[in-house]
Amino acid sequence: MEYIYAAMLIHKAGGKIEESTVTKVLHAAGAKVDESRVKALCASLEGINIDEAIQKASVAVAAAPAAAAPAHGKEEKKEAKVDDKKVEAEAAAGLGALFG
Repeated sequence: MEYIYAAMLIHKAGGKIEESTVTKVLHAAGAKVDESRVKALCASLEGINIDEAIQKASVAVAAAPAAAAPAHGKEEKKEAKVDDKKVEAEAAAGLGALFG
């Protein structure tokens, strides 16, 4: 996860996500760096519009609670929790597509 966070931090700061910059950020954070994971991350992000992917993921997460119906009974509340977990899983899957 720290590799993705490093890439997001570099992107937010306006830098180019390259192996050297990701490695520097990870070292600065005190993380042990696996060069093969850094290479895989950079390769998977090549050609990806990160801002667009974040916006799509944000819209999906924001729209999901609005679509949920209000729960009236205990059984309905239990179902609503399951739906929330499903929405969170779908949002996470969308973010996974962003990073490879």
